Order: sequence, then structure tokens, then C-alpha cells
Amino acid sequence: MDQITPTPDDYWPEDYSNYTDVNIDHSAAPCSQAGAFGFAQKFSPIIYSLVFVLALFGNILVLCVIRRYRSSQSGGACAFSLTDTFLLHLAISDLLLAFTLPLFAMQWAHEWVFGLAVCKISGALFSLNRYSGILFLACISFDRYLAIVHAISSGWKRNTCHAQIACAFIWVICLGLSAVDIIYKQVVPLDSGANKIFVCQVWFTEKSTQWQIGMQLVSVILGFGVPLSIMLYCYIWIFKSLCNATRRQKRKSLRLIVSLVSVFVICWAPYSCFQLTDSLLRLKLLTPSCSLQHILDVGTLVTESVGLSHCALNPLLYGFVGVKFRRELVRMCKGLLIEQGWFGMEKSWRPRQQRRTTGSFSSADMYGINPTREDGPGCGTWGHISQQWQL
Repeated sequence: MDQITPTPDDYWPEDYSNYTDVNIDHSAAPCSQAGAFGFAQKFSPIIYSLVFVLALFGNILVLCVIRRYRSSQSGGACAFSLTDTFLLHLAISDLLLAFTLPLFAMQWAHEWVFGLAVCKISGALFSLNRYSGILFLACISFDRYLAIVHAISSGWKRNTCHAQIACAFIWVICLGLSAVDIIYKQVVPLDSGANKIFVCQVWFTEKSTQWQIGMQLVSVILGFGVPLSIMLYCYIWIFKSLCNATRRQKRKSLRLIVSLVSVFVICWAPYSCFQLTDSLLRLKLLTPSCSLQHILDVGTLVTESVGLSHCALNPLLYGFVGVKFRRELVRMCKGLLIEQGWFGMEKSWRPRQQRRTTGSFSSADMYGINPTREDGPGCGTWGHISQQWQL
């Protein structure tokens, strides 16, 4: 195992809060690590394992339902709806992110035993899929904004082949951001009190302080600020456009929109705040102390775990909330049960011919909209919406 043994001058020994954080270089005397490390050993394995199980189950189910729905459509990839395209890439991103969690759960339960190569690859996968997942959420919001607010004028823009290009562009950008982990991720010794253990974490030297601060600011801006701004703008205009919906439908839409934004803010705002605080500490705009560093270590560990739970919540928020998704899921489950003979029917049973529907799992029905009504005054988009998303 390729290991780096830092000297007291370039190693700030309290940076054990989580595996994606970076080391803080200070010339101050070392602070005790035992308290925060003991918390990490008890907290991280449980949370990471729980998120892994829930994300694995939810996102695999989403992929199965999307695959079944896609196989029933004709016209190739470009006939697949935009939101379903983004939902597919979101599920893949969340699933890949979840696969890295058992490795780091093992790290905190014992120590990193997988070697330097796996450390770099798993760290890069973690960053790649964290950034991409958040950006796909922003794409889903923007697609819903075009579909509902600009339903007539945005038809040429909402081409699924263009969505595939957008997804590829997001993957490339996030791959570039994850290169930092490939370069700087190392297996380093950490003083746990009684003895030293080895952990996989980003390792910056004194000469790369600007990279440290720059990547944290990129994480805050690209991983929280930009997606939140897009979501707020799109969902506010979506709700304003529901002028032809009934009062009950408006309440349902508002609850869903508030839920989507609130869950995103609750999951990632605390972690971004700790990153900003850590950047201020690196810029020496805050006075370093052992107590402050201890709060940052524990707080970053806890808040990042809360953020990671978003990959387990995405299937519930963006998949199961859709009427078509639930309908397709029920059909899939019934088909599997009947094939296994649970209903006392022969395997030769074939479901009755269903009327083909178009649209996506989380399109207009995602907001509790019933777009089959005629256009009303001031709402010239409902007729077009009803042709695309039949509930």
C-alpha cells in the first residue's frame, strides 16, 4: 500500500472528519483527535450502510421500471421523454455513488485496507456522481419549467437527443472535477488516540492551498448554489403557471414543489456552510483553535452524511411521486407475481392490451396536474400539455 507519512509541520491531525474533506495545514500545535475519531467510528459505518441499502433498492427499482417502460415504446432513444432521460441518468449516478459507501464504511469501522488505486478510483467516483446527481436534479427542474411554463414555444428545444447530449456534457464536466481526487487522494496515517490507522482522503500540501480553497468553493457553487437557484426559479414559475388548476391541485402542487426544494436545502445547505467555514479558516479569516477544528470535523462528517442521504431520497421524490411511474411499477409487480403463480394463474397468462400512453414518469402528473381541461383565460398551454402527458 502506497502510504504517505506527514510531518508535524504539514499535517493538521484533526482532519479526520470525512473522507472527502481536505487537510488543513497549520503550524499550530497538534490537537487531540480521539474525540472526533471515536464519533466517526460509531456514526459513519451505520449511516453509510443504511444509505447504501436504501439507495441500492430504490435506484435499482427505478432503473427496472424505466427499462420496462422504455422497452414498450417505439422510436428508439430519441423517442424517450426528456424527464425520463434525466431520471435514468440520475438513478445511475445515485447508484454509482452508493457503491462507494461500503468502502468508506469499512474504513471508519476498521481502516482503509483496499490500497491506493482503489482509494483514488472510489474517491473520484464519489465526487463524479455527487456533482452529476445534483446537476441532473437541476436539469429535471428546467425541463419541467420548459414543459409547463413554455409548453408551446419550447417544443423544438425539448428534444430527447439534445437531452442525451446535455447528460454527456454533465458527465464530462463532473469527470473533470473528479480528477482532483485522482491526483490528490492518498492513504495517510491518522492518529486515533491509542494508535494510528490509515484512511483514504484528499491530501493537499502547503503549496496547493489555493487548490484546496478553490475546489471547496466550486463544490459550494456548482454543487449547491447553482442547482438551488435553478430549482427555485423553475418551480416558482411552474407554480405561477398553474392558473387553470383547481384549488386542491394547486395545494398539491405547492406541497410537492416545497418538498423538492426543502429536501434539497436540508440535505446540502449545512454541508455547504461547513465547507465555507473551512475555507474561511484556510484563508486565515478565522482564528484557528482546537475547539473550532473539532466542531468542523464532526459537523462536516454529520452534514455530508445528511447530504448523501439525498441519493436514497431521489427515487422517492422524483420517481414514485409520478402517477405513470407508480402505474408501471404496479404492472411490473403484478406481472412478476402472476408469472410465479402467486395468483394461481398459469405462466402463459398475458396481460390485456393496454392503451399506449405517452409522456414521462414525472411530467405534469408529478405536480398533481390534470391537464385534460380546456385552456382557460391567461393559460394558453393546457391544450398542448394534454396532448403530451395523459394521466
